[in-house]
Amino acid sequence: MTDMSYTSTRSGNSAGKIALRWGLYLMLGLFALFYLMPLFVMVTTSFKSLEEIRTGDLISLPREVTLDAWRTAWSGACTGIQCEGVRPFFWNSVQIAIPAVFISTLIGALNGYVVAQWRFKGANLFFALMLFGCFIPFQVVLLPMARMLGLMGLAGTIPGLIFVHVIYGLGFTTLFFRNYYVSIPSELTKAAKVDGAGFFRIFWSVFLPLSLPIIVVTVIWQFTQIWNDFLFGISFSQAGTQPVTVALNNIVNSTTGIKAYNVDMAAAIIAALPTLFVYVVAGKYFVRGLTAGSVKG
Repeated sequence: MTDMSYTSTRSGNSAGKIALRWGLYLMLGLFALFYLMPLFVMVTTSFKSLEEIRTGDLISLPREVTLDAWRTAWSGACTGIQCEGVRPFFWNSVQIAIPAVFISTLIGALNGYVVAQWRFKGANLFFALMLFGCFIPFQVVLLPMARMLGLMGLAGTIPGLIFVHVIYGLGFTTLFFRNYYVSIPSELTKAAKVDGAGFFRIFWSVFLPLSLPIIVVTVIWQFTQIWNDFLFGISFSQAGTQPVTVALNNIVNSTTGIKAYNVDMAAAIIAALPTLFVYVVAGKYFVRGLTAGSVKG
């Protein structure tokens, strides 16, 4: 009787765990469905014609798939409703993001390397000031930065936007690399010094090859912040140098007459594709890199 009672209790516990697990899966599925519904509406709407949008259901699949909205959003082919595309602004964002990410990552790696491994008087104060820069609101630096860009002759230019993003991103990149390099044993630096290696030789030959996880984190973080930036883009650019986020805002707000929802949705997806691609390809490495330096070895 005891064995039968134990078996019955164990079966009941197993059934309860299975029911709880499936209930959890169902709840997560509902949350995912709710979260992905706007994306579904964006994608389906971008493949519909204006006539179908006006007469059809918002969440229904397109009765006839058309790429007209995508062509208009990209190239700006005039349809009588919309004439400006995101293509030139998309490449402006590419020209801004790639150099800014590279420069801020490289300087941040050097800063983190110095603060973590080459202790000097005032190192903690230097790092604290760099960290403080991470928490300064964008709006606070708009006027001083605009004045500085004017004095440097970079106002309204792509190099000026690169400079802004590099300066504002240095606090974050320094923080990432410093926390990662702290977890690397200082004995490596001491051994390299004994072998006659200097400051840059140690950095390039010892630390940089070990930095792939945190480099991935920094690149993803910086690229996402720079690509999605709107405030700096609209404040420090002019016609011909505006990033894709500013162009997207112009497209959405410049439509007259019948609202071209399909073009707006297609343009928004095009603007979001690079960051989406980066996270799909390297998202798992982003999580690994965040935890790589969390424990000091």
